[in-house]
Amino acid sequence: MAGSSAQIAGVTVSLDHWIDGKRVASADRFATLSPIDGAHLGDVAAGGQAEVDQAVDAASRAFPAWAALGAEGRQPILHRFAKELLARADDLAVVETADNGSLLMGNQHRVVPRSAQNISFFADWALTLLDHKIEHEEVTNNVRYDPAGVAALITPWNAPLMLTTWKVGPALAAGNTLVVKPPEWAPLTCSLLADIADKAGLPPGVLNVVQGIGEEAGNALVNHPGLARISFTGSVPTARIIGQAAARSITPMSAELGGKSPFIVCADADLDAAAQTVAGQYINAGQVCLAGTRILVEQRIEQEFLAKVRAAVTHMTVGDPRASATRVGPLIHPEHYARVTGFVERAKAAGAEVLWGGEQADAGALYFQPTMFAGAAPDAEISQQEVFGPVLTWQTFETDEEVIAIANSTEYGLAGTLFCGNESRAMRIASQVVAGTLWVNCFFVRDLAAPFGGSRVSGIGREGGTYSFDFYCDIKNIAVRKGSFGAAGG
Repeated sequence: MAGSSAQIAGVTVSLDHWIDGKRVASADRFATLSPIDGAHLGDVAAGGQAEVDQAVDAASRAFPAWAALGAEGRQPILHRFAKELLARADDLAVVETADNGSLLMGNQHRVVPRSAQNISFFADWALTLLDHKIEHEEVTNNVRYDPAGVAALITPWNAPLMLTTWKVGPALAAGNTLVVKPPEWAPLTCSLLADIADKAGLPPGVLNVVQGIGEEAGNALVNHPGLARISFTGSVPTARIIGQAAARSITPMSAELGGKSPFIVCADADLDAAAQTVAGQYINAGQVCLAGTRILVEQRIEQEFLAKVRAAVTHMTVGDPRASATRVGPLIHPEHYARVTGFVERAKAAGAEVLWGGEQADAGALYFQPTMFAGAAPDAEISQQEVFGPVLTWQTFETDEEVIAIANSTEYGLAGTLFCGNESRAMRIASQVVAGTLWVNCFFVRDLAAPFGGSRVSGIGREGGTYSFDFYCDIKNIAVRKGSFGAAGG
């Protein structure tokens, strides 16, 4: 049924694909439900091979003209895109909250502004790459960042708007055309994003959105021979499947995956600030890949710091994410709720001590209490595997060597957080922790020019600033012998 749409808190959202500048329906559909209360939000078009073929074909046809605009020509269009995103801030915030249960206040004041910045920042950054020369005694190396082609962008459900624009911004600024595969558990803001891009003047085919189940639409997309790039954010098992598809066609792939990040607190740290930051790891119901879920505390301050954290966590109110007082909303989906509670029950059975939480919250079916485990063995499942819920573990250490070993004892290497009062000690510890990002005396502060990505199984590649264009572009060096064209240069 063409033209299918839903009303989400008064906002009209199309439930169909966006391909070649128009809405396209599919015979098959899947339901999207709000994790807040289980409300049926709509039946979304479920794409497959046919829709993927249409989208890649549209993107391929749109590519030459979009690439030919150059960074200067694309910049004003992308700035309009960012401006239109901000103009729809309230709509995007309420839809994102309904669709994935994230806090409305956070979406309004942080997520939507950052999403607009993701577009405008990379549109401007592309201009800095236009006259990149490396001088040699014999030649001038003229480094070009050329558009690569059609990029497939596969985005996660925990922050679909922010993380989609994090990919869309540099990919479009680089001159690529796109096929976006939104998460099936939270597809609606990606649909709005297509309408906003269209209003901003992106030509048909430059940005396409194909909705669907990962095993169907996602599988068809990553195996399509017409792709020049694949960018994925999600789980390690899914990344392995996508990586096999990318390898068959030798398509460059970037991946930002899971984490089991350490949160290290030294005895000389600002313990009040550290305790508040530990409590903040429960934001978005712990569904944050960067969260510091393993709390590692210097032993001589354990009891003092534990009391401060316990007090801070009492303010992490669980409830409806649309309420201003709420700090912890629901888990995304019954399947994910079962996964999180499975980790909790197995940790209890293995003898880990529940310091607080560990049970369903009163707010509803998908709400879980902020939880802290102590006494789990370093090699226990709860200490090693990503839960992706409001579940932390508590361990102590005595020496720097010990905490570095504990921090590096998992297969992950996405991020880490360190609170410490001594700069040389902090830098010594931070330099030895395996992580793509290590925050010292802060958390979740992101400069879009800085590199971002994971080590070990937490990812492939880096994005941010020029690092994004290193991936989304075909980089060419034109080495010209000095003086070889004569004085006139002709």
